Amino acid sequence: MNSPPIRETDLHAYVDGQLDASRRAEVEAYLAEHPAAFEQVQHFREQIQGIHREYDDVLNEPIPLRLSQVSHRRSWPHGLAAGIAWLACGAAAGWFAHATVQPQNISVSPSAFARDALAAHILFVGEKRHAVEVPAEQEAHLIAWLSRRLDTPIQAPDLHGQGFSLLGGRLLPGGDAPLAQLMYESKIGERLTLTVKHAAQRTDQTGFEILEKNGISVFYWIDQRYGYALSGNIDKPRLLSVAQAVEIQLKRR
Repeated sequence: MNSPPIRETDLHAYVDGQLDASRRAEVEAYLAEHPAAFEQVQHFREQIQGIHREYDDVLNEPIPLRLSQVSHRRSWPHGLAAGIAWLACGAAAGWFAHATVQPQNISVSPSAFARDALAAHILFVGEKRHAVEVPAEQEAHLIAWLSRRLDTPIQAPDLHGQGFSLLGGRLLPGGDAPLAQLMYESKIGERLTLTVKHAAQRTDQTGFEILEKNGISVFYWIDQRYGYALSGNIDKPRLLSVAQAVEIQLKRR
């Protein structure tokens, strides 16, 4: 019986150490004969190592200071904080899109959610070929898929008025529930990501909070059962303006 062909999912699993001995040997033989695939595996490994070097310390940072002009933060339900290191490794390996988690007894822990969004933004925003899993040309399919996986209707805000077009999106792990990531791009190549989380437990509406790391800002907020995080490497007033436009559109649904 012939072995199945080596696919990109096998390369991800190889980097993740998820293959059995037989399949691992087949992949290693394939890599020895295919330099391009070997370089791709090296890229995956370097990507994971880079995320660890730069952002593992985010887990130990205090909760970010709130903006002075936003409304007072109300009480939060306690949620499970997902580790950024785990997110980075899992996301770089590409396996997260296949896990299904139902939003039962799940809440939105704001600081952990923002850190997950930041890690995912860092991981994918610089990608050329794999920035998104489903491109904007298949927006209807993307929204239907993410809505089904998050068990709630998902909406892609129209940000043309703010100078950004939808590039596409993907599914992410979020510790206790999956996340949806939508990526936007300006005409000069600036990229933003909007991360969405759906929880079973309702939370009081809150104002904007901000998390900053190495020039990247994340404006995040919770609205009842939904968590939103807008991440980008643009100036904060402009990013806040985009976040406000997103919030207005999402409230209309």
